[in-house]
Amino acid sequence: MSGRDPHEDHRVATPLELLFDLTFVIAFGVSASELAHQLAEGHVSAGLAGFAFSTFAVCWAWINFTWFASAYDTDDWVYRITTMVQMVGVVILALGIPTAFATIAESDHVDNRVMVAGYVVMRIAMVFQWLRAARQDPQRRSACLTYATAITIAQVGWIGVVFVESSVPVTLALYVALIVIEFLGPWTAEKFKGGTPWHPHHIAERYSLLVIIALGEGVVGTVASLSAAVNAQGWTIEAALVAVAGMGLTFSMWWVYFIVQAAPLLHAHRERSFFFGYFHMVIFGSIVATGAGLHVAAYYIEHHSKLNSVETVLTTAIPVLIYVLAIFVIYMYLLRTYDSFHILLVTGSAAVLVAAVLLAAAGVSMAVCLLVVMLAPIIVVIGYELVGHRHAQDAAERALSHEL
Repeated sequence: MSGRDPHEDHRVATPLELLFDLTFVIAFGVSASELAHQLAEGHVSAGLAGFAFSTFAVCWAWINFTWFASAYDTDDWVYRITTMVQMVGVVILALGIPTAFATIAESDHVDNRVMVAGYVVMRIAMVFQWLRAARQDPQRRSACLTYATAITIAQVGWIGVVFVESSVPVTLALYVALIVIEFLGPWTAEKFKGGTPWHPHHIAERYSLLVIIALGEGVVGTVASLSAAVNAQGWTIEAALVAVAGMGLTFSMWWVYFIVQAAPLLHAHRERSFFFGYFHMVIFGSIVATGAGLHVAAYYIEHHSKLNSVETVLTTAIPVLIYVLAIFVIYMYLLRTYDSFHILLVTGSAAVLVAAVLLAAAGVSMAVCLLVVMLAPIIVVIGYELVGHRHAQDAAERALSHEL
């Protein structure tokens, strides 16, 4: 475990990493399903609190493993077995998500004992990996020990909070403090302890693959909405519109993500990795929430929702808007540039989403409203393909030439 070469040619995600990611399909799916259920029951604040809590926990676990694997993936039997243990932890974490949602909605506190148990399993394996790297990579021993120490301290804190049955705001505040402690580990290790040999192209690919996994919730939500429309009305034009809207929305969100080619920029500016790595939680969360919104639309079509049509459309429109905004925030951060053309694209997307809400208020069918929501990321796609790609290419060339 002497560390991978951060300039290794043709570095790609391994089959083990892809298998590891499958456990997050389950975790994202459970989180989206619980959010949709809480929203349909009218528990909006509880649903959003539970979703923020569970999605953060899922993404944080994935980020921990991914950056370690980028630097120290030896693929020997010890590494493989340890990764399997972490996969078990993710599954346990996923099993605890419904209880966390239910207690937030019913008793105004967070029962996350099962989720924390999953983290304990994952963290024991993760700390073992960092200690193994510290022993076998003397050059980066200090950085590895810093990671291990921060994770251990934070995990002890997570366990301690389990025994504090306080309100949701107090519990979340305690976790924010623990998150800061844990974040200081990577920050200190990478900035002041020599860092780790993570691979920028590998990291960019790993994040794009998790985006695709999160987009799977859009497909699940589409199937749920389509099934509801077919069950309610049979195979009609309305059902066809639901299918087009869901798949078109998922596909266009995928297209929008690859507007920014992050790998060469991370290679040239490794110091920008922190914001890139952690801000992606907003992107992952908004994608999964969009899938949940499509599932809420299914509840509405089946008449199993307490939300009205406007509120139902908002459950999809708001996360789509957050997603579009987050993509451009990443763009501006990596390229260190401001492009007024992006304001035009975001404004156009927002206008379309407002139109979808107004149509719902006017009594237009849910299928048509979803079809209009689909147009929001499509506007970005069209604008990028016609004009924006030249702006992006010029900005990337300036950023890279400046580094040289």
